[in-house]
Amino acid sequence: MPFQPLLRGAAARGLAALLLIAAPLVAAAQGTYPDKPVRIMVGASAGGGTDILARLLADKFAVSLKQPVVVENRPGASNTIAAELTARAVSDGTTLLLATNTGQAVAPHLLKLKYDPLKDLQPVGLVAVMPNILVVPSTSPYQSVNELVTAMRAKPGTFRYASSGIGSTQHVGGEAFALATGTKAIHVPYRGSSQAHIDIIGGQVEMMFDSASSAMQQIKSGKLRPLAVAAARRIPELPDVPTLAEAGVTGADVNTWYGLFVTGGTPRAAVERLNAELIQSLRMPDVQDRIKALGGEITPMDIATFAEMNRTEFERYGKLVRDTGMRAE
Repeated sequence: MPFQPLLRGAAARGLAALLLIAAPLVAAAQGTYPDKPVRIMVGASAGGGTDILARLLADKFAVSLKQPVVVENRPGASNTIAAELTARAVSDGTTLLLATNTGQAVAPHLLKLKYDPLKDLQPVGLVAVMPNILVVPSTSPYQSVNELVTAMRAKPGTFRYASSGIGSTQHVGGEAFALATGTKAIHVPYRGSSQAHIDIIGGQVEMMFDSASSAMQQIKSGKLRPLAVAAARRIPELPDVPTLAEAGVTGADVNTWYGLFVTGGTPRAAVERLNAELIQSLRMPDVQDRIKALGGEITPMDIATFAEMNRTEFERYGKLVRDTGMRAE
């Protein structure tokens, strides 16, 4: 029979510890990943654009990964609460993060974080890119960008614009709009777009640069009025809504991208499996239809390409934050 030395005492305990540490690596390498339920962390409240996309992916991943996949909402701190929880999770590939450029590229330059977004979060792939839309409540007297800007110039510093949090792309969009139009407005941050919608629909704030994914439902229901799309071209879902440039405002186009990340140090085999599952999901007609209905564009990327995009965006928004003088209020 094969030679099997007997291990006793500290040696046995040491081997047991090594086996526990190596278990995730072995499982991933043998193709058994994942061997337990998966969770997708979301840094915004339920009902917002990030939440919608996370639940869409969760449904697909549950089938392909053959494990329960749950969405866990941890809103606040510009999406960084969910990001930190992901960064500090066990590196076995079962804690994912559906992030936006808010938490990955903007907030790190405004907030003191207890993790490194470039090292402690491993990029998996790009999910979608959504233009931001300048919206006002349907009860607003302003029917166009020009009317809104004229009113803002007449009463500087009295208009309020909502965002999903300090350092969000909505925050950046609002500041860029003020800079481009020579106006002043008060920033009112919320813990996610869905909470901001309550106040903008109720008339407590006058305007918002919301991502298409979270604003579209409120626009289609008639609760929000879109004035312009912060993009290079109009979107098919809102063909009659002009771009900011068409409305006479340049230099204020800010979009929102959504990407999938996993805890840093996750075995490469698990990351590659997740990237493959993501790309497969994004190719499904019902997923494409859903994302396009939200005004988004799908551009599947391999791991390396998305990692480079993530780093480039981090540097680009860092410069933008410095140039605009944005601060954590």
